[in-house]
Amino acid sequence: MRVLGVDPGLTRCGIGVVEGVAGRPLTMIGVGVVRTPADADTSHRLVAIERGIEGWLDTHRPELVAVERVFSQHNVRTVMGTAQASAVAMLCAARRGLPVVLHTPSEVKAAVTGSGRADKAQVGAMVTRLLRLDAPPKPADAADALALAICHIWRAPAQNRLQQAVAAHHARKGRSE
Repeated sequence: MRVLGVDPGLTRCGIGVVEGVAGRPLTMIGVGVVRTPADADTSHRLVAIERGIEGWLDTHRPELVAVERVFSQHNVRTVMGTAQASAVAMLCAARRGLPVVLHTPSEVKAAVTGSGRADKAQVGAMVTRLLRLDAPPKPADAADALALAICHIWRAPAQNRLQQAVAAHHARKGRSE
């Protein structure tokens, strides 16, 4: 499975591509950041993010896009920019017919480090170790994007089994009514 992870942000949108399956060593295919100037108009920044993500999709051809789920913070302006960048990533994937999954920051941290309260340095260190890199990807947004992809690859088999069990339950329930 090849997953494009997106850590959304207006100034720095982390992008990382990881390939592999749960239970096997994973491979980093690429990592980077789409940057936009803080003083630019928001609409122009969103277009730049879209172009950057489209370029990554063209180059790396992922099977799925994993995006960090936006959560409420104290700074509403920051949340809005993050949500807008997140929407751009989802739009780019949907336009190509790629599935999109959302993972919360604590899900990603727990999957990669074992603790949903891990800090950025711990996430970066584990991403470095799991992908057998020489150094943590910089900036932290890039490491977070790789962590999103890793999280999804590891969680996908369990999520698929759960979805199949729910579907089977509904099918049995529908037959008995």
